[in-house]
Amino acid sequence: MDMNTMSADGTSLAYEITGEGPAVILISGAMSTGGTVAPLAVPLSDRFKVVVYDRRGRGESGDTAPYAVEREVEDLAALIEAVGGEAALYGTSSGGALALEAAASGLPVRQVAVYEVPFAVYEGGAKERAEYTERLTEALDEGRPGDAVELFLRLAGMAEQMIQGARQSPLWRGMETIAPSLAYDNAVMGDGLVPRERLASITVPVLSVAGDASPAWMREAARVIAETVPDGSYRSLPGQTHMVEPEVLGPVLVEFFGA
Repeated sequence: MDMNTMSADGTSLAYEITGEGPAVILISGAMSTGGTVAPLAVPLSDRFKVVVYDRRGRGESGDTAPYAVEREVEDLAALIEAVGGEAALYGTSSGGALALEAAASGLPVRQVAVYEVPFAVYEGGAKERAEYTERLTEALDEGRPGDAVELFLRLAGMAEQMIQGARQSPLWRGMETIAPSLAYDNAVMGDGLVPRERLASITVPVLSVAGDASPAWMREAARVIAETVPDGSYRSLPGQTHMVEPEVLGPVLVEFFGA
């Protein structure tokens, strides 16, 4: 990240720009930095000024306590101002929930595209998220970042054997470093259910995308978002999972943002 701007509370935000044209800001999800979504800038940068940034508390960006979802919306407001005063937003996973909240908050946003925002649309989903929130808070408060990462990976559906394998990997230390930001993504997701009233207040076009190889509940959550916002559309990408391939998603976003 080679540029910086300042959020309203004084937090430094690191970002980089590729391409020229109308601004599109890419928002990463949990356990990730701007580098995670950066490959998507390649197919978009022919038509757009693509902004990749590290959300607060991760990568090269700063952080300021106490955390509130409103601070991350202010971060996006500062970025939008820094890149020309208006932008489209793309958010993946819980980053999509942040993009939707930013639009609902009235930021100068042209369009919003989201990929597989993991709102719980299944029986017992609210109870599962409440239990996760409680255990995540305990793990982070007690200084057990590794346990927090485990909780998240379990919530994401990773098999126990793979979680234990991940603990032995050289990447684990980096995952522990970013673990405190899991609380931020959890806050962005609210109670884990579709925030229908909030979505109904969004006045700009929203594209909600899912992969047809992802779990049925994720595809259903994506459809519900498209149906709840006033101007929503839904797309399913053949053969794609939650780890969507940039070369498959890219052309879909170019078409939507270019409309």
